[in-house]
Amino acid sequence: MSVKNNDSIESSLFEKRKKLYPREVHGLFANLRLLSVSILLGAYYLLPWINLSGRQIVLFDLPERKFYIFNWIFWPQDFIYLALLLICAAFALFLFTALAGRLWCGYACPQTVWTEVFLWIERKVEGTRSQQMKLDKQESSFTKFRIKATKHTIWIIFSLYTGFTFVGFFTPIRELAQGIMSFDLGPSEVFWLLFYSLATYGNAGWLREQVCMYMCPYARFQSAMLDKDSLVISYDALRGEPRGGRKKGDDLEAKQLGSCIDCSLCVQVCPTGIDIRNGLQYECIGCAACIDVCDDVMDKMDYPRGLVKYTTENKMEGRKTTILRPRIIIYVILLVSILSGIFYSIETRDSVALNILRDRNALYRENFEGTISNSYTIKVLNMDLIDHDYTLKVTGIEGLQSSIKEPIKVKAGQVLEMPLLLSAEPESLHHTSLTIKLTLQAVDDINVSTESEGRFIGPIDP
Repeated sequence: MSVKNNDSIESSLFEKRKKLYPREVHGLFANLRLLSVSILLGAYYLLPWINLSGRQIVLFDLPERKFYIFNWIFWPQDFIYLALLLICAAFALFLFTALAGRLWCGYACPQTVWTEVFLWIERKVEGTRSQQMKLDKQESSFTKFRIKATKHTIWIIFSLYTGFTFVGFFTPIRELAQGIMSFDLGPSEVFWLLFYSLATYGNAGWLREQVCMYMCPYARFQSAMLDKDSLVISYDALRGEPRGGRKKGDDLEAKQLGSCIDCSLCVQVCPTGIDIRNGLQYECIGCAACIDVCDDVMDKMDYPRGLVKYTTENKMEGRKTTILRPRIIIYVILLVSILSGIFYSIETRDSVALNILRDRNALYRENFEGTISNSYTIKVLNMDLIDHDYTLKVTGIEGLQSSIKEPIKVKAGQVLEMPLLLSAEPESLHHTSLTIKLTLQAVDDINVSTESEGRFIGPIDP
């Protein structure tokens, strides 16, 4: 094989990336996307700064192994809720995809959200699409360097603040800010701040559509969740073809043309650079930018809107479209059932937990008074948002005495570990091993209580 043929094969297999310059678009779906971006970014950047009862409203405190989410505190034993929420997220993704295609990708995916911000910054610094293309073609100069340096500086500052906010969900953000100002950050905090900043800068500033097209697995398996009743973005080829240029007011029948004027604006506004007129493609993220720009062109040409639109395959082929399909009903039932179970379980769970551990160094001790004693260590976990005083009651053996007489004070979200000594008369011990019950009751709230069982060991039966 010749060198020329080898070069041809290498060129076809390893095509160099062509930079995309998405044109700015305005319209209904662009406004909806802007609203979604504003809400999501607003929640991301503002939530860490909101305090509730003297603590951060959302805080994943890994060193203390506590997750604060609004009025709830989650502990390691609550990991099941995280697993169930991930299952719900999967079903929600299946549901939205079956209903409206890649709705998540176009309006709520973090890659889309942050890319929109980076594109906005790029347009403010470098100008419109044509100005950006012209700038990139220019020879190196001080003006070009200044513009590019300004853009990347803003990108980096924004990325660093994004990384700072991310770490602020795991370290109290006010403490984190003070640590940065005093150059007193731990190595893990520095690593994750820089790592997430770099990820934001790289993904939203440089990779952009490459993440959606080659790195995201969702694009590859979305077709398995779509059917002929799923809402997708489609080009009406029957109405639009044959495409071609014309003047406003020209007779389409006389020129034998469809409604598409072949302006290519739908390609220019696409963040992944595809041509929707070639049919639904896995690169399409469902952002509907092509719909907005095409409707604008149709308005200027006095043509009806909807040449590119949200529709279904069945509707495009003249068949009836139905929303209530078996898979939709199953997804909704599963989603509602699991979410209802999660919230019910969270709202009805005990706000206090009690663990009892026997002293394994000695089965029992016989005191000078002749009583039999067992030593324990108890752990009281206050999962409530307020401090509580608890009384401890031990039953199961007649005349059993406890070393804990006073109420046990435990602060909100804290674990208190303390020794417990139980003593009983030998006459009360009918067996070598007896079951005892420990009841923990909040002094200020009769609804806050819990129970735990343990074993009391005595002398071997004669």
